[in-house]
Amino acid sequence: MSRSGLRFPVEQSQGRRYPEPPHPYRNEFQRDRDRIVHARAFRRLEDKTQVFTAGVSDHFRNRLTHTIEVAQIARTAAGSLGLNEDLTEALALAHDIGHPPFAHAGEEELNRQMSRFGEEFDHNLHALRIVESFEQRYARFPGLNLTFEVREGIVKHSCDLTPGGRPELEEYLPDQRPPLEAQLIDLADEIAYNTADLDDGYSARFFDLESVAASVPQYAGIYAELEHRFPGAPERIRFNEALRKLIDLLVSGLIEGAARATAEAGVGSVEEVRRFPQRLVRFTPAAAETNGALKRFLRERVYSSETLAEARRGSAAMIAELFQLYLAQPEKLPETPREDLEGQPLHRKVCDYIAGMTDGYLRRTYEQLIGRT
Repeated sequence: MSRSGLRFPVEQSQGRRYPEPPHPYRNEFQRDRDRIVHARAFRRLEDKTQVFTAGVSDHFRNRLTHTIEVAQIARTAAGSLGLNEDLTEALALAHDIGHPPFAHAGEEELNRQMSRFGEEFDHNLHALRIVESFEQRYARFPGLNLTFEVREGIVKHSCDLTPGGRPELEEYLPDQRPPLEAQLIDLADEIAYNTADLDDGYSARFFDLESVAASVPQYAGIYAELEHRFPGAPERIRFNEALRKLIDLLVSGLIEGAARATAEAGVGSVEEVRRFPQRLVRFTPAAAETNGALKRFLRERVYSSETLAEARRGSAAMIAELFQLYLAQPEKLPETPREDLEGQPLHRKVCDYIAGMTDGYLRRTYEQLIGRT
């Protein structure tokens, strides 16, 4: 992709909700990146589950290390496509800060609890609330006061909005696609978690390499080549070499797919990307096939395993019990969240408070207030 018009120019940013003077040596997206990295919500990702809960191994990913891997992949792709790497990096670093404890099990349980009140929990919308109000670091304004483009990307990186669907999100151009930098994040996220979960699942002995080769054809070709080239290498080393090539295959497929799609669409500017009826960041057909086969394999051999299912059930049960306890005894909510969420209904206060917990803090709170672990 050689057309520089597709790169989002920082000087055309719609700016911040609360105007600030420019910084002498950092552009606005670099400042956003730094604000995200220094946020408490970002640090809390260190103790939030990715797939395997803490304590199983010191080497498995958590939500923070996953985020770093997404940022690395997304920035590489953005640079190769001639896009704005600073905007891409800020979006990648922010993409998971709204995740509650215990990964998707936690999100699903909070959503179940909120559905009883006709509402929902969505980690992207929660991330927006974090950066707009929950993070309190500045005297002149609430939240992190991020640029419009980063806030827009937080809510639109993984899905498009529908005009009139969410009144609170109408300012984020629901009738338009986000810039390519935001569109990159979702597939960079998929590459990161699919390959990382393959790595962690193999380390946890959920499967052997033959079963991966039988289910993911392009992996089979990669592994056969490595067996021929390094016949005496230990299995773990051959797996690492194959994993590296698999990541390269998927990232290359993402870059080539996005370049091809934008060329075929004939778009030449950010405005034309926004007005295009579909997203333009996509895999090549071959990479999409490999990515899909990898997702199916992981769903069958890792995510659906009884070991992880049992852990998910236990995590969801703790969240549900804490939620009910706070509803019945709101005085047990700490004073700060009660003050910060003044004016919100109780169920929303409880949901936001639990969503901000780390895995470890939720367990300690549960043990203290309910007494069973």
